[in-house]
Amino acid sequence: MIQLYNTLSFRKEEFVPITPGKVKMYACGPTVYNFFHVGNARCFTVFDMLRRYLEYRGYEVTFVQNFTDIDDKVIRRANEEGITYSDLAARYIQEYFTDAQGLGVRAATVHPLATDNIDTILDIVKTLVDKGYAYPSNGDVYFRTRKFKDYGKLSGIAVEDLESGARIDVSEQKEDPLDFALWKSAKPGEPSWPSPWGEGRPGWHIECSAMVKKYLGKTIDIHCGGQDLIFPHHENEIAQSECCNCAPFARFWMHNGYINVDNQKMSKSLNNFFTVREIAEKYGYLPIRHFLLSSHYRSPINFSKDIIEQSCAALERIFSCADALAFYVKNAEGDALREGEEALIADFEACRADMIEAMDDDFNTGGGIAALYDLIRKLNQAMNGTTPASRAAVLAGKAIFDEMTTLFGFVKEENEDAELIREIEEAIEARMAAKRAKNYAEADRIRADLAARGITLEDTPQGTKYKINK
Repeated sequence: MIQLYNTLSFRKEEFVPITPGKVKMYACGPTVYNFFHVGNARCFTVFDMLRRYLEYRGYEVTFVQNFTDIDDKVIRRANEEGITYSDLAARYIQEYFTDAQGLGVRAATVHPLATDNIDTILDIVKTLVDKGYAYPSNGDVYFRTRKFKDYGKLSGIAVEDLESGARIDVSEQKEDPLDFALWKSAKPGEPSWPSPWGEGRPGWHIECSAMVKKYLGKTIDIHCGGQDLIFPHHENEIAQSECCNCAPFARFWMHNGYINVDNQKMSKSLNNFFTVREIAEKYGYLPIRHFLLSSHYRSPINFSKDIIEQSCAALERIFSCADALAFYVKNAEGDALREGEEALIADFEACRADMIEAMDDDFNTGGGIAALYDLIRKLNQAMNGTTPASRAAVLAGKAIFDEMTTLFGFVKEENEDAELIREIEEAIEARMAAKRAKNYAEADRIRADLAARGITLEDTPQGTKYKINK
């Protein structure tokens, strides 16, 4: 039984999708005017992992993640560069996919653009105006916040509390300071689209409501995003969607916690703002993924040089085990289980069960990864103990190891030079021939030559292993 914390109910609930065996899931994507930062990466990576896990548990997941390709930041940046908003957005959408692929974040089922869904946006705005939930004002269209009686149910913020801090911008012609924009009238030099209320462009909140309705339907299973989106973005999505559709918008709301940098809130003003591209150029992408998944998704986490280097070391432990397993099953003996090895395999299977138990309990990726490290410890003991395990037993453990590392996306890219590998294998064979001829000086020379090139040899009962030190 999978239990997830639902921001809407402020408690953990059993996850039961609307349609048995199928999950409709939406995540708020990036505003494409720059490279995305490590805070954005947490949202993208965490909910990619959620999708992976739901599929691992047998669900068919339809996952939609949008691109906001029109808003003030996009327009401002495009004007600064003297290019169109669409050219700027296309560039950073491509950069998003470069970084996302590096992080192991798979493409969504659909990646819709706000500007490709203007018709659906206008249909929703018109419906809200016709129902009296929204009103035009000098080319803008605003949502009547007070008219939605459940406003604040996601954030827990009462309308009265909002009212005390509300201010009306002089440029806005609102009936009430709490009302928010669904449609914005065109400004000189800005891109715009025709509407019943004049040329303009969509507000930020309305695009997600439109894309959910178009690609997933009126009610979805899971809506997710960063904690900073709970209010006002997700609160406003609920209001406009439920008033338009007369149906619940999302059954589960999931939000990941913030990232601090060196124990301070990440912000541009503190100059502690890091893009994923900057970090990956120094450490690679997978250490970032490992860092982001090693803690519970709802907890705040701290980013620092020391922590990312710890993730590098942790991944090396995983990759070393992968290399050892590949070598062992290729060279070890024993294609049948030996007496008592059923218990060893049961120990391996217990690690998988521990991972599932952790992940089923509010998607505890940290607990799931801990179970992976427990499996690595048991595998290393099986391969390196006084009486090494049979090939058959280790092969069974390797299958579970491969299953878990694939699930978490901790699989090393195979990018080693084939010519270098051939040279190493030939050198190992020459060294073994020298040892068989009792020419130990030549064997030592070959080993020393490889060491000088950063290649370490290890003699084992199954043969000689090598490691290329980066």
